[in-house]
Amino acid sequence: MRHCSLFSRDGRVNRLYKFEKPTILDSDLYKRLPEAYKKFYKEWRLTLPSPVHYKPKQGKWEKNLYSGQINPVQNIPILPLYPVESNEGLWGGEGVVKGYVKPKNKYAEKSAKLWFPILKRSVIYSEVLDKRMSTIVTGRTIDLIIDHHGLDNYLLKSKACDIQSELGLKLKRKILMALYYKTLYKDDPAKQEEIYNKYKHYLADYTEEEIEWYGLNHYEALRKFEYLERSVVPQPLKHQFRKELIEEMKQQVVQEALSKQSMEQQVKATSKTSWIGKMNPFSKS
Repeated sequence: MRHCSLFSRDGRVNRLYKFEKPTILDSDLYKRLPEAYKKFYKEWRLTLPSPVHYKPKQGKWEKNLYSGQINPVQNIPILPLYPVESNEGLWGGEGVVKGYVKPKNKYAEKSAKLWFPILKRSVIYSEVLDKRMSTIVTGRTIDLIIDHHGLDNYLLKSKACDIQSELGLKLKRKILMALYYKTLYKDDPAKQEEIYNKYKHYLADYTEEEIEWYGLNHYEALRKFEYLERSVVPQPLKHQFRKELIEEMKQQVVQEALSKQSMEQQVKATSKTSWIGKMNPFSKS
């Protein structure tokens, strides 16, 4: 007899009801947004970020050291809280972790606790934008920038769900736009070509429309979409139908004139040949 497992292959618990939780994209207001922004939003809000505050276990099964029982590996992600202040800096995926402190006495109640990341102000440099910025970062952010050999590589290689900062997403959008439109180092063509060739391989994952919509939050995306709608002046269909009708009538008149002209030429040719035949004494008729 085959038993139905409550665990998936990666160790996560299977849901008994396969109904997906509705997102903001399912609302009537956001359904009208283009697919380019929906792709960014799914990468930003609906993608599981890389582990930061926990180390995922490898394999599918593990053995309990106390009981010796074999259990499936369950990697339950620790999702931190991201306050509003995290959007003003680069925290490298770190956030506020909410948990409980295990009491020393087994009869005592456990107490709730919040673990905050260690923040400090530092200066970061973008090679593509050629700008230095002073912002709030964490130690993990500095390590990621060093591991990726620069801020630009770190932002361009990281997904939106791993950046978790509107400042970082705005910087990534500016870097992509500078590379796509070649607005970097306008006064130095040699330096422009050097930096462009260094980072141009990142553009293969984006289209022009996706770059334009990348890094915008919900309100900015709605305002951009409303502006684009207002810029397009709607025209009544009667003007289009009238124009098509006039074009059809012109073509019909031209065809009738050509057919009439060809018929007149045929009549003249037949009349000329018949007159010449009557005047020819050697004709058989």
